[in-house]
Amino acid sequence: MQGTDWDDFRVFMAVGQAGSLSGAARQLGVNHSTVLRRLGALEARMAVRLFDRLPAGYAMTLAGEALRERLQGVGEQIDAAQRHLMGLDLRLTGVIRITSTDTFMAGLLGPILADFRALHPGIELQVVMNNLFLSLTKREADVAIRPTNAPPDHLVGRRAGRLQTAVYASKAYLAKHPATTPLAAHDWVAPDEGLSHLLQARWLREQVPLARIAARVDSLVGMTQLVKRGLGLGMLLCMLADAEDELVQVEPPREALDTQVWVLTHPDLKEVARIKAFTDFAYARLVADAKVLAMPAGRPAAR
Repeated sequence: MQGTDWDDFRVFMAVGQAGSLSGAARQLGVNHSTVLRRLGALEARMAVRLFDRLPAGYAMTLAGEALRERLQGVGEQIDAAQRHLMGLDLRLTGVIRITSTDTFMAGLLGPILADFRALHPGIELQVVMNNLFLSLTKREADVAIRPTNAPPDHLVGRRAGRLQTAVYASKAYLAKHPATTPLAAHDWVAPDEGLSHLLQARWLREQVPLARIAARVDSLVGMTQLVKRGLGLGMLLCMLADAEDELVQVEPPREALDTQVWVLTHPDLKEVARIKAFTDFAYARLVADAKVLAMPAGRPAAR
């Protein structure tokens, strides 16, 4: 039986069960001529007649009965093996290294990671929190989920939306320093040099005298906490500040300070099954999150 296609054996078994070519064809979902051709090819290769062609239908010969006995259970084993292999393909495994910021971990990313891991327990998630883009080319990370208005040109991905930024203060601070006081006359919590590329950092440099800076922090999460403690006003991400009952929005968000949200990977990794599954999942969750606002119409969502 070497060199025989398993589909020929399936045809043989179906003809034996149905007792006719037409019945086997219906069972297998193929046409009558396919059944006839495959059965004829099988008999030719084996140099034996497997069925007697009778007016009432097809009846197995002694050789056919012997072959049927040898094949009992083989079909079930092959079907089980196919289901097993398909299951392995669905059960994603391996490591996904993700780079993001503490801002995202605090405001958005934690639940996304937990829910994805629950769906794919064979995946190990490695998270690197850094305010700088790690090199996806050197495989320092597989996926970048970051707030940025200028994603690196060599990465591909989708823009999930945008985050808003506004001026906030603690209730305790405003009790001593009325919101009607000009912004430049307030104390401020500002980003440090490590975050000098941010739009809010640039705005502060242009609008607030250096003498009014009460503290500098290398983390937007840290800035939120110091503003909450009453050190001064802060230009904070709304998704972080709105979660704090002690903080009050002093003025509406400034659209010019909106920050885009990107899910990015290297072009060579975008079709890797586990990477694609994660980026698709993360993107869908970010788009659905109320804290991530939709981009204005007309702007492309992918690159």
